[in-house]
Amino acid sequence: MNFTLTASDRCSNARAGVLHTDHGDIPTPIFMPVGTQGSVKAVHQRELRQDIDAKIILGNTYHLYLRPGLDILRAAGGLHKFNGWERPLLTDSGGFQVFSLADNRKIKEEGCTFRSHIDGSKHLFTPENVMDIQRVIGADIIMAFDECCPGDADYNYAKQSMERTHRWLDRCVKRFGETEPLYGYDQALFPIVQGCQYRDLRRKSAEYIASKEALGYAIGGLAVGEPTEVMYEMIEIVNAILPTDHPRYLMGVGTPANLLEAIERGVDMFDCVMPTRNGRNGLLFTMNGTVNIKNKKWETCFEPIDPESTAECDRVYTFAYLHHLIHAEEILGLQICSIHNLAFYLRLVREARQHILEGDFVSWKNALVPMLSRRV
Repeated sequence: MNFTLTASDRCSNARAGVLHTDHGDIPTPIFMPVGTQGSVKAVHQRELRQDIDAKIILGNTYHLYLRPGLDILRAAGGLHKFNGWERPLLTDSGGFQVFSLADNRKIKEEGCTFRSHIDGSKHLFTPENVMDIQRVIGADIIMAFDECCPGDADYNYAKQSMERTHRWLDRCVKRFGETEPLYGYDQALFPIVQGCQYRDLRRKSAEYIASKEALGYAIGGLAVGEPTEVMYEMIEIVNAILPTDHPRYLMGVGTPANLLEAIERGVDMFDCVMPTRNGRNGLLFTMNGTVNIKNKKWETCFEPIDPESTAECDRVYTFAYLHHLIHAEEILGLQICSIHNLAFYLRLVREARQHILEGDFVSWKNALVPMLSRRV
């Protein structure tokens, strides 16, 4: 597994590259649909491949560990074979999910004990067993076990949390080096920069993470309630330190405008539940802004949803039909909205990549962001 930097924008830190994996090449910048439990909600693998053309999707260690469980995943030959996805996979370590269970978990130096949201059973995640779990799941890219600090944490807690994340990273790296992939293809470990919204902590964390000489690096703990401009500032601070010849992954972000602003600041990889979650609530992202398909104005709009989309449903179905499906609570409506939003996100990063290669990314982005941010 390796990363090739193809081009850098002349007027910003935006880059285009290719991440090479044993399950296929990933052109960057890239958006990764979130398949938390081994499935992108309301979207079939066929649509992910053909209509959306997703190059990589995510799974989540916490959820997959609890259900279907490691015995089934191991017997299946890993998540690729279990869910029939032949392209690359990334797994989040489960840190965010565990630490979001504020009333049902306890953090210690050893790791984090928590109770399952499914049946209340007690479990322990440590840096070591999270590496072992992700070996069993078998994703191409696996994440280090970190503590995702609350966005409003005070400085002392944020510092302690960051330092714990660094100690846990050392244990993750050691365990990862002591073990081998289980299914005959390479896996890469990405460490995660933390530090909340404190400039000096973000710098210290980025320096520590960069010293590990990993194949790629992740930026965590953002888009958790801090102002957007603070998020952008933290990205700039971190990316000024992380190596330029390795991919940078901004975890859990965000809106279409967030993606373009982060690409301008040197981010290569993104994931977020927003396209599918918002889609299931009838909100569509388009090049002209956000559409609430529930609004009466779409009841008699017989134009196709997006004639330029890669998704067949966008070219065939109309706003009026989708408006009807959502109000009738038909499952097909949720599917169309989810497919549309994911296809839009992938189209957006493809166009961003093309404009980086052509050398006019910033002017294209500056013209598009105000459109993306409005309500239609």
